[in-house]
Amino acid sequence: MRFGLGWRAELGAGILAHLDRIEVLEVLAEELFDADRGQRRALRFLGAQVPIVLHATSVGLASPERVDVRRLERVARVVEWLEPKLWSEHLAFVRSGDVEIGHLAAPPRNDATLAGLQRNVEEARRIVGSFPLLENVASLIDPPLSTYGEGEWLHAVLEATGCDLLLDLHNLYANATNFGFDAGGVASSLPVERIGMIHLAGGRRIERDRVLDDHLHDVPDPVYELLSLVRAPYVVLERDGNYPAVEELVGQLERARLAAGALGRDGTNGTYGTNGTYRHPIRPIGPISPIGPITATAFLANLYTDPAARARFLAAPYDEALRHSLTHDEATSLTHLNPDDLALAARSFAKKRQAKARCRESASRSPSPAAVRE
Repeated sequence: MRFGLGWRAELGAGILAHLDRIEVLEVLAEELFDADRGQRRALRFLGAQVPIVLHATSVGLASPERVDVRRLERVARVVEWLEPKLWSEHLAFVRSGDVEIGHLAAPPRNDATLAGLQRNVEEARRIVGSFPLLENVASLIDPPLSTYGEGEWLHAVLEATGCDLLLDLHNLYANATNFGFDAGGVASSLPVERIGMIHLAGGRRIERDRVLDDHLHDVPDPVYELLSLVRAPYVVLERDGNYPAVEELVGQLERARLAAGALGRDGTNGTYGTNGTYRHPIRPIGPISPIGPITATAFLANLYTDPAARARFLAAPYDEALRHSLTHDEATSLTHLNPDDLALAARSFAKKRQAKARCRESASRSPSPAAVRE
């Protein structure tokens, strides 16, 4: 197991000074789409010192809608020149048509999403040249229109796609706290050979006693406890702001090593080359189910982003769902959606859209910081 950090410009000098204790670095794909020759040369030099893995956040694979091929092509260009050990994306949808949600939205965990994910993963493999690891996502709202529980969903994804997991333990902890399931039980149930990487992060309690995965706080104790139940070739600590001294982050890596040392399960994940490269096993994708209508995800995207659409829905949930061509069963399911949870999720997405807009504005004047998580 190799332990390391997400590369952030604000931490760069400290990371370079501690490469003897940092065994892997994760870089964000979107920040490298427009990398110039000097940035590419610097990252390739860094990759000769320590393994680099690539993490994408804006593709949106987990949706009945076809993935944005242009974004995949940009990821592919980064993979081509960076030559990372692996690349990853999220089990999330981030847009529907022209509607940008603003961040990673947990999709309906159902067969329609699974069928879309299968097709999008195959498209990603075709364009990028390899399968991504797929990361579980945190949510402030229990994904509407779901027919799978969290653990069932991860197992279904493994069976359907041929991809391995990027298991984010803080996301798992946050969802378990927010929606009342056993995070340890889910983590222990996952086949150890199908976990290609692990993320560690921190968050905080917000309204409705929800745990927000904001990457601005230290890794909490329950996440270290989850780490004692699983293993992976790479373990990466993500921090996207409110940075402590790098020594403190390296100290959290040392604690993670101790937690992983208490592992009570045997087994390794994937295979290793002589240089420590994780070699993703090629598995056939199972039979691909036909993709149903995309009206459900489009409807949710509007609820998350449009206050007027949200108000109409809350006034008459069933009728409004039918008006947008959802089925009777989907409309009935949405009548049970908690209005306070919907409002909380919508506010969170709005903050992220605003923060990204500020980052884009700042980027026009100076180098951009890490992707904003809150």
